[in-house]
Order: sequence, then C-alpha cells, then structure tokens
Amino acid sequence: LVPSNPYMTAAYPRMDEPMSPAEQMPQSEVDCRNELRRLGVVYTDVQPIHEGQCGIDYPVRVSAIGSVGMKPSATLTCNMAATFATWTRNELVPAARWRYFSGVKTIHQGSSYSCRNIAGEGVLSEHGKGNALDVMSIELNNGDDIDVRKPGLFAFRTRGFLNNVRADGCQYFTTVLGPGYNYDHRNHFHFDIKNRRSGYRACR
Repeated sequence: LVPSNPYMTAAYPRMDEPMSPAEQMPQSEVDCRNELRRLGVVYTDVQPIHEGQCGIDYPVRVSAIGSVGMKPSATLTCNMAATFATWTRNELVPAARWRYFSGVKTIHQGSSYSCRNIAGEGVLSEHGKGNALDVMSIELNNGDDIDVRKPGLFAFRTRGFLNNVRADGCQYFTTVLGPGYNYDHRNHFHFDIKNRRSGYRACR
C-alpha cells in the first residue's frame, strides 16, 4: 500500500546566502515549511536558484532530520526535503534499529541540487530541479558505516538492510535507483519525486 504523500506534486550561485525574510512565498511553500518543522528538519531558506533550464524557486538547505545529520547539507525543494524526512523517520531509522539495534547518526549524500542532464541522455535530471538526492552511505550510532555499494555474498544483514531501504523508498519516492540497476548507480541510491502523469514508479 502506498502512503499518501502531499509532497510528491509538485547552479550553485549564492546558496550560502539566506533568503530575505521579506521575500513573499506561496502558501504551499509556507505550509511545507511548517511540515518540515513538525518533522524536526533542521534547514535554512536560501536564495532562489536560476541557472539556465535548472533551478529552484524556493530552495531549502537541509543539515539534519531530527538527530540524524545530513553531510554535506543538501539543497532541495521543500517538497523533496519533506518527502525524504518522512521516509527517514518512518522507514530508514526503524529499519536500522531492527537490523542493527542502533539509531542512524548521519546520512552521507553525494548529490542534491545539481544542474545536469541524466547520464547518457539529453533529458534534465531531477537533480537540476532540486527534486533528487543521492545517498552514498549511512552511518549508525554504533559506529557502523553502511556503504550502499552492493554488499558481499555473505553480508546478509547489510543486504537485508539495503533491500529494506530500496523497497521502503518505493512507497514514498517515484524513482529509486541503486546498485544493480546500472553502472552509474553502482555506489549510491538515487531518490527523486519526478511527477509522472501515469503514476508510474521506477524502482530498480
């Protein structure tokens, strides 16, 4: 069953500058930020990003989700930040506790906003819209650092955990790609909230 997700609809210049408090924001963006606060997301509003065909009108820079750090901080749309935070709280943290009896300390991400096309295609990546995040590894409170790369043959616990990450992610994101899908995704999980009219979800 797919949980309802109100956040699925929907250039590095000056990303270190906070947005002016006087900047007017649509009500949907205000509501989304209220949801971020409810979820315990530590974030900063940053200046709009407009870079050719890429950009985010109202970006946020996320540094933590509750006690779970994000390194480096991720620049995203508010919708993507809320979706990722919901998944982290509802699925990732419980899966780590179940498999490793430990909480999650840090999510190490490899790419959030980035103005580029999908590798090998002339189509703008969801990274160029701020709607995607790549996870490289997950560091636990017990000191374990779980690399997303395909685990060894006998790494049963790691394999089970990463299978949970992929399967549970497919309930929240419209795209989940990872090791085993293709060479470009050999070392990370790609999560995005691409809006597809058909409602199709790419989980590979």
